[in-house]
Amino acid sequence: MKVLVAVKRVVDYNVQVRVKSDGSDVDIANVKMSMNPFDEIAVEEAVRLKEAGKVAEIVAVSLGVKQCEETLRTALAMGADRAVHVETDAELQPLAVAKLLAAVARREQPGLLLLGKQAIDDDANQTGQMVSALLGWGLGSAASRVELSDSVTVTREVDGGAQTVKLTLPAVVTADLRLNEPRFVKLPNIMAAKKKPLEKLTVAELGVDIAPRLKTLKLAEPSPRKAGIKVATAAELVAKLKNEAKVL
Repeated sequence: MKVLVAVKRVVDYNVQVRVKSDGSDVDIANVKMSMNPFDEIAVEEAVRLKEAGKVAEIVAVSLGVKQCEETLRTALAMGADRAVHVETDAELQPLAVAKLLAAVARREQPGLLLLGKQAIDDDANQTGQMVSALLGWGLGSAASRVELSDSVTVTREVDGGAQTVKLTLPAVVTADLRLNEPRFVKLPNIMAAKKKPLEKLTVAELGVDIAPRLKTLKLAEPSPRKAGIKVATAAELVAKLKNEAKVL
């Protein structure tokens, strides 16, 4: 079986994100970028399935600017066999991403499409659901456990506890934080990843319309929190909640 894993290049989770002075976008100039943590978990799960003998080939795919090659090389170092890069400088909203992933999936014909449940930059949590609908494949979202055979069984956390769904293949599975802990990539694997094949595709080759459907009006950083105060008595606290905070 072939597994297709989607990975996204995002601002590293340790970086303090800043908004541009004109409020048009997030400032990523000279900022450390890395693989989306949820996608990293998806890659790790694919590698574990291959190590268990249930997957024959892992193909990593990324969409976006030329620097996405670095993210794909990380996926290759983790254990992916080859990579596909759909290179574009255009803004890619979740629907466009889903359309591109669906086009790549039709081209590659995987038994399973794995990706993170959301990206930490826009937190949209939409792509997995959209690509599932576009392909007409079953969806196991926010997976905390994956069991693969002639079908795929996905355990996911819900409000009432845990839910288990069984999907016929091919299927789409999105990874949650509790699915696994990604491995540390060793230097020899990083060097070996440079020799693994990385295919380049264009949006035109896939025949996909990626025109934005949404327009960002303005971005703004959260207002700074006001300093707390101490009160001497419970009565004073109640008075402030009633007269100043207006919550009572």
